[in-house]
Formats: sequence, structure tokens, C-alpha cells
Amino acid sequence: MTLTAEATSHPGAGDGGTWRFPEGQPLRLDSGASLAPLEIAYKTYGTLNARKSNAILVCHALTGDQHAASVHPVTGKPGWWSRVIGPGLPLDPQRYFIICTNVVGGCMGSTGPASADPATGRSYGLAFPVITIADMVRAQAMLIEAMGIETLFAVTGGSMGGMQVLQWAADYPEKLFSAVCIAAAPRHSAQNIAFHEVGRQAIMADPDWRGGAYELHGVRPEKGLAVARMAAHITYLSEPALQRKFGRELQRDGLSWGFDADFQVESYLRHQGASFVDRFDANSYLYITRALDYFDLAAGHGGMLAQAFARARHVRFCVLSFSSDWLYATAESRTIVRALNAAGCRASFAEIETDKGHDAFFLDEPQLDLTLRGFFASAAHLRGVA
Repeated sequence: MTLTAEATSHPGAGDGGTWRFPEGQPLRLDSGASLAPLEIAYKTYGTLNARKSNAILVCHALTGDQHAASVHPVTGKPGWWSRVIGPGLPLDPQRYFIICTNVVGGCMGSTGPASADPATGRSYGLAFPVITIADMVRAQAMLIEAMGIETLFAVTGGSMGGMQVLQWAADYPEKLFSAVCIAAAPRHSAQNIAFHEVGRQAIMADPDWRGGAYELHGVRPEKGLAVARMAAHITYLSEPALQRKFGRELQRDGLSWGFDADFQVESYLRHQGASFVDRFDANSYLYITRALDYFDLAAGHGGMLAQAFARARHVRFCVLSFSSDWLYATAESRTIVRALNAAGCRASFAEIETDKGHDAFFLDEPQLDLTLRGFFASAAHLRGVA
């Protein structure tokens, strides 16, 4: 069977739904476990052409979802990449068929910890098996095949999305024409893992976490999840950006001489934490951060990153980093590029000068837009995508 999508007329539109795979088509996980039935929530923008040669898979970051260019059904806010996906933008749905899925383990419709466990009829909770980036990509590949698409014109994403791009290139190079990896790394560092562990411990220390079974008790570990988001959000910014935006500005005249949010930066982080708990599941946060921590692309290839790309010599790569990103610094992107070169792959690289930190790929960054537009236009010419 195949899926179809209607053309969109503006970047806020989008078609999609949830694809449910039959019990006899489980998702085999790296841990040895299986998930069945498997559900993948997705959104599409644009129309798949007759040759099925214009499909672009957009992979989301840790706290993202399938609503890349659609109004979010919970927050009512524009999609997280609405500034990139839309008519006249780098990813133009009038030219490309753009697909974005919610990753396995997520909480916006794809099978995850909050989904019903067929063995009990209740939410999986901590009975949900541990997942990896490779598992996420394996599920995406199942959906792409169900759509009847043999080769993706491109796969792209930033942060965890960029790691999925790398995993696609390693596991399914025959299904790719091009790949754009933004602000990512070939593996999680000790510092990355440390920040995630702080967040996980904040969630698990919340009395309302209830050993992961909070849904059964009708509660949610909102305080712990909010603190986890606050800690993580600091890593997405840069010191110059924080200083420029907040400095040491106070919320009101004078100090409170207490522990209210005296400084604007404190209020900002509290707002980020409070708004996050409305749209994200605490157990999903645990599972997805663990998947990131386990990510080490070279580990499955004898510790040699170049070997991971040995079958991807025909794929056209673009690797992008941001000068002020200290979460996945430019050095990580250079490591990826060196491995691609060693594997004989065609790879272009750009470090974009900005003080906006890791989150620059979400923000108004003209140089990123120009680079994406140029790369996709060149690849489309070679691919014959009108």
C-alpha cells in the first residue's frame, strides 16, 4: 500500500496521520526486543511527484515532533522549522515532498512509553524497551517503504536530527541521494551524557514520577521535567547570546532578597520549563535522552567512523555547524567531514558564524537559509527534480 498527500498552499498546512504497521511487521530493536504493533505519526508537505524522486525526510531534534511546519496541536505555535519549510523557502513544498515523523519513543503519536502495551492494555511506562537512534531510523525506513518511495532525494535534520541523518547514511545509503547534517556529532560526549543524567535524575527525583507509572496514578512529574528542560536549554544557547538578551537585568526594581526569579534569565528559564511540560512526556524524555547517550556511529564499525560511510560514496553530503555551538561544537562536524573524505564520499562543509549557539538552526539565520537553498537547488538539478 502507499500513502498520498495533498499539496499545501502555505507553510502552516500539512497532511499526515498515523501509520499503523500490522502485528506481523514488528520493529526489531537493537536491544533485541521488538515493538508490535508499531505506529508512526507523520506530517507531509507538498506532493510526491510521478517519479517519486522529490521526497525529503526531515528529522527532528530531542524535543521536536512531526509538526515541522504545521501549527502545533498542543501549543498552537508555528512548527519548529516553519522558517525553512514553505513556499519560496529552502524546503519548498511546491517543489519537494517533505516528510517529518515523530520518532519512536516520542509522545506525539508514535509508539512510545505512553502508548498502550498490548500485553497489559495500560501505558508501557518503564516496560517500554530502550531504544537507539538506529531504531528511530529503522522505523522511518519502514514508513518510507510503506509510502512506496525507493530513494529519498534528501534526508536532513539538526542536533538529534543530524544524528539520524548520519545513521541513515550508514544503514540505508542505497535509499539516499543526498544528506544534510546540521549541528550534530558522531557520538555523544561525556559532557553531553552528564547534562542528560542531570535531567533524568531531576525527573526521577520528582515524587510524582512514581517509578515511571505516573499515568496510572493520575499525576505527572511536572516539576522534575521542568528542571530537566531548564538545564538542557542552557546548553542550546551561548554565553554571548544570553548576555545580549538578558545580561544581569532584573525582573523588577530592586532585589527581592529571597528566591523568587530576580533576574530576567531566571524567569526565562522557568518559563521554558513550565511551557515544556504541557507538550512533552517525562518518560519519553528519559528514553530519548538515553538513545542519544548510546549514539556512537563508529562503534558498530570497528571504531572507525569512515567505515560507517563506506557504502555511501554516491551520496552527496552537506555538513553544517555553528561557531558558537558548544553542545556539538564545530570540531565534531569536522570529524564527520574527515570521515566522509576518508570514505571517498562527496562532502561540503560550512561553519556558520553566529552567536546564537546550538539552537541557531531554529532561529533566523540567513546564512543557514542561503546554504540550504544552494545545496538543495544544486542537488535537485543533478537529480532532475523540477
